[in-house]
Amino acid sequence: MDLRQLTPDLAVSAQIQPEDLPALAEAGFRVLINNRPDDEVGPGEDDETMRQAAEAAGIRYFFNPFTPGRITPDLISAQAEALSAPGPKLAYCRSGNRSTVLWALAQAGQEPVADLIETAARAGYDLSGMRPLIESLAAPER
Repeated sequence: MDLRQLTPDLAVSAQIQPEDLPALAEAGFRVLINNRPDDEVGPGEDDETMRQAAEAAGIRYFFNPFTPGRITPDLISAQAEALSAPGPKLAYCRSGNRSTVLWALAQAGQEPVADLIETAARAGYDLSGMRPLIESLAAPER
């Protein structure tokens, strides 16, 4: 597993396996956020399999599939809800990038845009192309 810490309470990762869940629970993770659509994975990594493995390990599970290029307000809201769950969290997708994008969009307006982009960059994810969208979400409504 290639866990990349974004915040003290959130790490992101590429695809994990069901057998990784006991070790993640032992490491202190209490929430798993699956941002990978089922049509990208096989039956051993689908939503239901990952949900069962997470629950068996005592980890709260959220399924918020993010298809590239299809960002919606509901997707951002669902990620914000999952991120508000108590305890250390791990969000994953194919590479960790989509999970990082959703984190930044959910945090827009709560932290400076430059800080969000810098945090992502330190973890190895370039969100500079997302700056206009993050800024638009951070802007107060008129």
